[in-house]
Amino acid sequence: MTLDPITFAVIKSALDAIVDEMAYAVIRTARSEIIRDVMDYSAALCDTEGRMVAQAKTIAQHLGAVPDAMQSVLREFSGDLHPGDVVVMNDPYEGGMHIPDVFLFLPIFIDGHLEAFSVVIGHQTDMGGRVPGSNASDSTEVYQEGLRIPPVKLYERGVPSKTVLRIIAKNVRVPDRVLGDIGAEYAACKVGERELTRLFGRYGRETVRSYMAELLDYAERVTRAEIARWPAGTYRFTDYLDSDGFSDTPVPLTVAITIHDDGHLTCDWTGSSPQVKAALNSTLSFTRSCSYLSVRSVLRQDVPNNAGVFRCIDVIAPEGTILNPRLPGACAARALTGYRMLDVMLGALAQALPDRVPAAGEGGNTVLSIGGLDAAHQPFVIVDMITGAWGGRPDRDGMEAVTNPSQNMSNTPVEVLEAQHPIRIDEYGFVPDSCGAGRWRGGLGLRRRYTLLNDEATLQLRSDRVKFLPYGLAGGRPARGTRNVIDPGTPNERIMPAKFATVLTRGMVIQHDQPGGGGFGDPFAREPARVAADVRDEKITIDYARREHGVVLEPETLTVDEAATGSLRAQRSTPGGAT
Repeated sequence: MTLDPITFAVIKSALDAIVDEMAYAVIRTARSEIIRDVMDYSAALCDTEGRMVAQAKTIAQHLGAVPDAMQSVLREFSGDLHPGDVVVMNDPYEGGMHIPDVFLFLPIFIDGHLEAFSVVIGHQTDMGGRVPGSNASDSTEVYQEGLRIPPVKLYERGVPSKTVLRIIAKNVRVPDRVLGDIGAEYAACKVGERELTRLFGRYGRETVRSYMAELLDYAERVTRAEIARWPAGTYRFTDYLDSDGFSDTPVPLTVAITIHDDGHLTCDWTGSSPQVKAALNSTLSFTRSCSYLSVRSVLRQDVPNNAGVFRCIDVIAPEGTILNPRLPGACAARALTGYRMLDVMLGALAQALPDRVPAAGEGGNTVLSIGGLDAAHQPFVIVDMITGAWGGRPDRDGMEAVTNPSQNMSNTPVEVLEAQHPIRIDEYGFVPDSCGAGRWRGGLGLRRRYTLLNDEATLQLRSDRVKFLPYGLAGGRPARGTRNVIDPGTPNERIMPAKFATVLTRGMVIQHDQPGGGGFGDPFAREPARVAADVRDEKITIDYARREHGVVLEPETLTVDEAATGSLRAQRSTPGGAT
């Protein structure tokens, strides 16, 4: 078939529009704040071989795992898929990621022939297990983490499986929310089926199939052409998780990225930590996904987001390590390891592409889970994911209160949390001086302070970057790290570790300070006017300006009137402190 470039562009745009419409359908119909407000979900379209041809602008960490998950579905149901079928799975050891991420696959038939799959992934509020939210970092085997679902049919020829739905409902703490969110995923899959059927109806089966294959080939060609222009060689970088939560031993992640002359790239994770006792292990599908997204983040913006990009990237992760665990390794909190993989990958890529890579961000979102029984003796589960700060960039400051680059998530509005749960948010804002200094400073970290309004609840908090701070690049300095405090400012104040679980009682307060982003470039090269503006905006203090940037600001010059006129007396001191 002769491929027409205009038709190619139209079909590519149509596929992109379809997956985005699927994503909108999830937001419109989801029940829980973790999907509706935080937006922890993803949508994609795959061809009959399970190759991802389009992905929505959703969670980047999810999408590289779709091809592995699709292969588990195809192995299980080869020759046994029919119109109206829907397959559900969440098993991390069959292509999934962690138990709360539930995949739905809907085969799309055109004129009786299987032509594609619509795929939606949603992070469920709870999937059972020993801790509310099913996301504990201190579980020691996958069997503690909740209901593990292999690929099974949730719908068969259009009829929902009462058996599967009842098993899910009986194993989760908040079945209305979970089944409601799975229903939202199903609705989005049906949107993908409806719109893709229209596209096939317009162009015909052979034409759309050919252009979908060409879209994968085109993404591969463009990716290879760009990688071939990068400086060939091997670039190594190591960063650490503070610990696994059971000991104080740091957990190293190390990568050797080899850029080959022929336009492909190898990510070798050999040398990373052995499989850990805690739930920080990343299954191979997730390790591949995080490796793919890291490379994709430094490619040209117009490279299509599909599995053609993945063909150019080889991922090596030895079995039995934290990045390719053996059963029954726990993996509920594997996202934290994924965030550090991004930091490690970008640290290595910065050596080859220094003008494209920012300093380290906050190190990934913080997950705070609180669950218990309310006054009516009904279960409640809060899963609050706090994002975050970017590091300074080669040409501008880092951003604040935005998603980690490996995600596309949002912070839950205070009003939503307070309206739906027995919790009060007493403080939500930036942490001054938390940014890494540089010519371009990092973004500031966030603070959330919660007061429990229930008699009792279980708290599980997963964070990191207490000891190993978000790094700076090109002479930039690291950011300030995480700080967790129970009952701050009272005689009962307790400084808590990065990862912990405890029981709260009514009136107790938990405060979490997230790290900022690392700085980029020499802090003494930052323009004094920018330093003064940060002081005026209360992002940094006068002491920080003097200490980190050598900029001396007199307090009387920081009046509102002078700020309005832009008049501010700032002097650069030497690194030793003299004016």
